[in-house]
Amino acid sequence: MEYPEPQLLHAVTDSIATVVVHHPAKRNAMTAAMWRALPPLLDTLAADPDVRVLVLTGEGGTFCAGADISTLRRSPEEAQGLAVRAEEALAAFPKPTLAAVRGHCVGGGSQLAAACDLRFAEEGALFGVTPAKLGIVYPASSTRRLVSLVGPATAKYLLFSGELIDAERALRTGLVDEVLPEGELAKRVAEFTRILASRSQLTQAAAKEFANGRTDRDGYWTGQARGSGDTAEGVAAFLERRAPHFTWTTSG
Repeated sequence: MEYPEPQLLHAVTDSIATVVVHHPAKRNAMTAAMWRALPPLLDTLAADPDVRVLVLTGEGGTFCAGADISTLRRSPEEAQGLAVRAEEALAAFPKPTLAAVRGHCVGGGSQLAAACDLRFAEEGALFGVTPAKLGIVYPASSTRRLVSLVGPATAKYLLFSGELIDAERALRTGLVDEVLPEGELAKRVAEFTRILASRSQLTQAAAKEFANGRTDRDGYWTGQARGSGDTAEGVAAFLERRAPHFTWTTSG
């Protein structure tokens, strides 16, 4: 069977941008070109006023099996640097992000999923952080992000062993936010992202910065709230029993 070139596919429908890791020949492993392509793609989607939420997923029944190991043979440091830059670009995306996970979410795939704001998984999904199998030092920034999600004990379990955990354990440890029965993931992601797209981007953008630990923008967000009109619109819509029409956007 001939497979198309490894690539990142994307589409925008009803304010939801979907980015698909597409490398089925190697279980959606990320090549160097794919790592390089992700930051500029995210910049484009962040600047698009029609995009309110981003979903990251993998082609078919696998999220992402990690970095394409052939790229590590040439220059492990360069390959890791590309992965970290892509991960940081995803973490910095100014709008809500959600990883929709089926099958294996391993190595670089786990880096990408952890960089999203939320992670929904289908039953049967498997998660692993596997640098110990390759003798690689996991990046400090990626380690801190993992610890912030699952705590130091579970982070050490994953990093020390490289063992895979199932979706139920990932849910218990905080690595995953929801686990859906087989065949229900797409429906739930569509439903939840519609909810996110209907909410105030002002609230979401400020909450994302605060939750990520930024402490120098309180005044900025107070000013944005004062001038946005979103609060007045939200209160009026509540009292009038109608859906609000929020106008503040990160792209504006």
